[in-house]
Parts: sequence; C-alpha cells; structure tokens
Amino acid sequence: MSSPAPAPSGLPPVTKWLVLIVAAVGFLFDTYELLMFPVIGSQALAELLDAPPTSDIVRLWSGRMLWIAALAGGVFGLLGGFLVDRLGRKTVMVGSILVYSLSPVAAAYSTELWHLVLFRCTTFVGVCVELVAAVTWLAELFPDKRQRELAIGWTLAFASVGGILVTEVFNEIVAFLRANPGGVSWMTDLGLRPAAWRYTLLTGLVPGAIILVLMPFVPESRVWREKKQSGTLRRPRLGELFSPQLRRTTIVTTLLSACGYAAAFGALQLTPLQMAPGLPREDIAEKRREVAPAVKAAQQNLKAAQTEDDKRAARKELAKASQPFDKAVEPVRGNLQRWQELGGLTGRILFAVLLAYVASRVLIRIFLLPGVVLFPVAYLVLYQGDYTIFATAIFFCGLLTVAQFSYVSEYLPKVFPVHLRGTGSGFATNVGGRMLGTMAATLNTELLAPQFSGSNPENVAKAAAIIGGAVYAVALVLSFLLPPPIAEEPAPPKA
Repeated sequence: MSSPAPAPSGLPPVTKWLVLIVAAVGFLFDTYELLMFPVIGSQALAELLDAPPTSDIVRLWSGRMLWIAALAGGVFGLLGGFLVDRLGRKTVMVGSILVYSLSPVAAAYSTELWHLVLFRCTTFVGVCVELVAAVTWLAELFPDKRQRELAIGWTLAFASVGGILVTEVFNEIVAFLRANPGGVSWMTDLGLRPAAWRYTLLTGLVPGAIILVLMPFVPESRVWREKKQSGTLRRPRLGELFSPQLRRTTIVTTLLSACGYAAAFGALQLTPLQMAPGLPREDIAEKRREVAPAVKAAQQNLKAAQTEDDKRAARKELAKASQPFDKAVEPVRGNLQRWQELGGLTGRILFAVLLAYVASRVLIRIFLLPGVVLFPVAYLVLYQGDYTIFATAIFFCGLLTVAQFSYVSEYLPKVFPVHLRGTGSGFATNVGGRMLGTMAATLNTELLAPQFSGSNPENVAKAAAIIGGAVYAVALVLSFLLPPPIAEEPAPPKA
C-alpha cells in the first residue's frame, strides 16, 4: 500500500510559520544593510574626502562606491550560489549573515576612504550570498506550487520594510544629533566626530543577532538534504547553464536582472544620494543662499592653491563652509528615501497579490510598461517642479522597480533544476544584476552626467532619466523571450 501524500507544505505548522518569519526577517535586513548607503553615502564621503557633498569628487565616488560594492557582491554571490548547491542552503545562509552583520560595524570606524570601500564591499558580499541561499531554501521547503508562490511573494515584501526601517533609523539619528551635537561619549573618545552616518552603520549589527538566534530552529531544505544523502545530487557546473536546454533561460534572466539593477543604481539610489541638494525646495534654497558667500570664497581659495597642502586646506575650508547647507539637506535625503521605499513595499505587496491571478510572463509587463514613460518624466520634468509631485513619482518608480526584483526572485527557482537552482539564480542575480546592472551608477556619475551643463544634482537627474527609460524598454522586450517554468519535480513521499 502506498504511503499517504505529504502535507502541502511538508512542514509542521509551527515550523512552517517559523520558516516564514526567518525568511521575512532575513529579506528585511538584507535591504536594511544595502540601502544604508543612499542615505549616509554623501555625508560619509564628504567627511572622508574633506569635500562638500555636492562636489565633483563626491559625485564620482558616489557612483564608484555603488558599483564597486555591488561588483564585489556579484563575484562572491556567484561563488555563493555554487556553495549553496554544494554545502547546503541553511549553512551558507548562516555564514553570509555573519559577514553582513559585522561589516557595517567595521565601516562605522572608517577614518580613510579605503576603509569604507572595503567594508561596504564585504557587506554587499554577505547580502548577495544570503539572498540566493534564502530564496532557494524557501522555494524547496514549500513543494506545493501555490504555497511556494505565496511564501516567496509575501516574505519578499518585507524586503521593502528594511528600506523604510533604515530610512527612519537614519532620520531619528539625525534628530538625536541635532538635539545632542556632542553625540555619545564612547564614539568621541575614539577621536571620531559625531556623525549620523557612523551611528547608522553601527545599527547593522542588530539584524544578524536576531536572525542567528532563530536559525537553529528551522530545517535544512529536505529536497537538497535527501539528494545529498542518497548520492543523487549532481555536482553543479557553471557550464551547464549554457547547455542547449538552459542557454536561453540563463541569458534572458541575466539580462532582465541587469535591467532591474540598472534602474535602481543608475537612478533610484542616486536620488537621495546625489539629487537631493538640487531640489527647488525653499528651505534648501534659503540655506544655499545663506552659505553662498563663504562657499564662493572657499572655492576661489581652492582655485588659487598651488601646493597639495594648500589644496587640502582649501578643500577642508570649502567643506566647512558648506556644512550648514549639507545639514539642511540631510532630512530631505531621508524623506526621499522614505517615499522610494514606501513605493517599493507597495510594489512587493501588489506583486504578491497579483501573482495568484495573473500569468507569470504577463505579470512582469504590468510593471515594465509604465516605467518606460515614468522614469524620463520623473527625472527630466518633475525633478525641477513641485517637491510633493516629484516625491510621488519616486514612490511609483520604487514600486515598479522593486516589484521587478520580487518577480525575478520568485521566477528563478522555477526555471532551473534542483542541482542548479543556487548556481543559476546566483548567476542571473549576481552576474546580471550586481556586475552588469550596477555599472549604471558609474555610467551616470562618470560618463553621462558630465556631458550636461548645469549643477551636479541636475546633471545626475538628466542621466537617470536616460538610463531608467532605456533599461525599462529593454526589459519589456526581454519579457517576451522568457522561457516557461520547467516541470515540477514530484515531492518525495514520507517515510
């Protein structure tokens, strides 16, 4: 007599809910760690480079930092995808969480630019590896197609909560330092100036502690474990991704992932990081007029400087002269990030709801088609208009882009076989997204923006319009080339 069929989820109810909680918390803090830089980046780079946040050197390093960190994450994320298939989903998740929890704390104590670059890279490495491991793990713990779609769709929605949370934490830290300019004593005792960016980075230790406490109570993927124990788990080989059966899948998903990350890094993440100082808000304009005489004098001294020591001193003078303006812009950065992340959260929720009713390859087009028009309009037309209208446009830009991320994360495990799920997902996400897509940050700040006449913030916005509209158009074309999911493997019977 055959064994009874397993429960739809294959997990006891308590374990199932604990898995969902761990996944949701993990996705939440993945985004929390990644989206620190758009709100702290200009302040951190300005301090470490002794230059105003609106200067050319800060604009250049803003783009470089976004790409260098993502490139490191992509390289090691690809390796992480291989390790996920070789060592197990849960094991690799634990290691990656440790990496991305400790790295921001180390970055908080940066005294030179290379310190910040190094530890932002290791943060990205941890997050990129954890994301691939977590989605693969979650997909295999819910063998029932309907429950798997709901589990991935709704837990991924918490990723945008992480963006909102880091924004609010930063805003609270800015408010605290305004009320307590001396900061906390143990930071100043180390000779570090109280700064919101340092304190925000220190909060990166919290997520790792929460998740690692929960990890011992959740299981490893049964599909992976049983294949491993029975000796039927095939070794993942990168070359298989380009076999005749998988070549189209690999190429199309890699390029689609690249388009999503290009929109995020070439436009959205640069909005609070580089465009906020150029907004036509009265509070910003008033503070700009107030500091203008001192800034102009400092700029003239910098032009007149002959030696490196004189130039260094002039740059410090310029940075000091612009500090009141920079502090006035900080809350605006946080506010823009809030609008963007609220849009992202809405996009995640909307995706999870529509997933049950709309065919997979039609669903992605619902989010791609509006973006072809919205990005150019937002950054070319609305940026220099009413702030509330522009912020609302950023809300919808965030909604469309983050919904793409949810789509790709949910789609990838369905189009690669079990022994290649980590490797295939890692390749598409890391080579396509992190290595290729994030190049849009430097494409904006170093190649396109300098071609326009105007201030740095305005030029970055113009470049964002071009990048955003172009990659959404490319992604729309790619959506017609997406292959259907492979046939479901039957769930193993209970012993």
